Amino acid sequence: MHNGTGTAEATESGAAEAPMSHRQIMRALSGLLLALLVAILSSTIVSNALPTILADLGGSQSEYTWVVTAMLLTACATTPIWGKLSDLFSKKLLYQLAIVIFTVGSVLGGIAQSMPQLIAFRALQGIGMGGLQALIQVVIAAMISPRDRGRYTGYIGATFAVATVSGPILGGVIVDSPLGWRWCFWVSVPLAVAAFIVLGRTLHLPVIRRKVRIDWLGATLLVGGVALLLIWISLAGKSFAWVSGTSLLYIGGAVAALALAVFVESRVSEPVLPLRLFAGRTFTLSVLGTLAVGTAMFGGAVFLGQYYQIARGYSPTHAGLMTLPMVLGLFLSSTIAGQIISRTGRTKPFLVGGAVLLVLGLGLLGTVDHTTDLTLMGGYLALMGIGVGSLMQNLVLVVQNTVSMRDMGSASSVVTFFRTLGGSAGVSALGAVLATQVSNRIAESLARLGVSSPEATTGGGGTLDVDSLPAAVQEVVRAAYGDATGTIFLVAACIAVVTLVAVLFLRETPLRTTLDTADEQDVGQQEGGRTTRSVVRPPVVSQVSGS
Repeated sequence: MHNGTGTAEATESGAAEAPMSHRQIMRALSGLLLALLVAILSSTIVSNALPTILADLGGSQSEYTWVVTAMLLTACATTPIWGKLSDLFSKKLLYQLAIVIFTVGSVLGGIAQSMPQLIAFRALQGIGMGGLQALIQVVIAAMISPRDRGRYTGYIGATFAVATVSGPILGGVIVDSPLGWRWCFWVSVPLAVAAFIVLGRTLHLPVIRRKVRIDWLGATLLVGGVALLLIWISLAGKSFAWVSGTSLLYIGGAVAALALAVFVESRVSEPVLPLRLFAGRTFTLSVLGTLAVGTAMFGGAVFLGQYYQIARGYSPTHAGLMTLPMVLGLFLSSTIAGQIISRTGRTKPFLVGGAVLLVLGLGLLGTVDHTTDLTLMGGYLALMGIGVGSLMQNLVLVVQNTVSMRDMGSASSVVTFFRTLGGSAGVSALGAVLATQVSNRIAESLARLGVSSPEATTGGGGTLDVDSLPAAVQEVVRAAYGDATGTIFLVAACIAVVTLVAVLFLRETPLRTTLDTADEQDVGQQEGGRTTRSVVRPPVVSQVSGS
């Protein structure tokens, strides 16, 4: 029976020869975290550069949202597929493949000549990002027991924090320098190459080879249904009315595709999204609770940069520095919570406390306008960051504690999937709300001034190059953006209430000290004869260490 940490190697029977030491785990974790740093850095580094990018490429407010949404959409849609593949094939090779896809998308993003090209390359980045986000949870679960996992998942939260703060700042510095915004995409490439090499040398996991049939039909239906839903959320209210024939077609197509996906997943032997997982109360509530975390995490990063630059007139670099309170809160809460959870084995106090602070922080941010005291706003951001840091990794940990190793990839990726879905849908919906609010506020303000100018429709899809507008209109636009930002955070606070309710009803289960569940270990004893196994249930054909 495995206790504590995971395996360094596996014998032909599937038993572990020796647990991995802390040193071995940290060496392997270094490559994983470096790759994750690259992914999050590349997504946040663009946030403060977007106003400059869109001004250079002639983009609009709707395209501003799509640069972010395209990446989140493909990351969201492909996450369950990456997770399922990790249950069937080499986790190490899949992680390296995700790095390659992400790197190619980054290089192409830097040479984009138009907004449609940039959006397409961001979508390619998202496929790689989906793999990086999902697989790091799976690999850690294959190495470390849930009880010990808290201290290591704290490093993941810290990596998120470092990337979140350094990304916008680095992006601002690059945009303000002679290098230009294209280097925001290229700067992460050397780090990605380094992560690929480090993983090749440090990550050694057993590869379980068995005859499988990939559920490509279910995967296609799932991706199609989610994509149609997110595209509808992004375009409704701008390209067509929320209540219209076009909306009905999008919704109908999404519902039909997802219904067929459920039908297929309930009948295939190797479903991409095992529906039986949702029979567990803890799993279902954790998935529900992670939705608002994604909305707060991605929405905050996207719209804060726009608020500080457009509404308050700060440079990209300064705008990045203004988000430090949020990132510091995320860093401290995720690291401290992880250490305490490893010692006590209890997660629910941190989940409930984090959810309360998340609702409070977003609610207070809902009061901001273009004149809000920035010190006070920093306090609000710190509360939101502490809430996200306490929830993000611990919801994944709660799920991993209740499933066997055979479903670890699928279960972990489903939680990441819904977190990204919350972020993608949240950014799309909040972006639509922001565009409508800004457009209406600009129109009302200009009407009071007796001014009518087509250029003033910035928020509804016109230029985001505010400095190119007449001085009088600039003031109106900045005020409109600042006042509308409070509205979208208020909507996010309402979504966060769902997370609070979900974690309140979670039944806490003590974190186990073994890699696999007791039931699966018993099955391993029965199938292996004399060997107790904490690997997967299906018969092992062959195992290769080091892949």
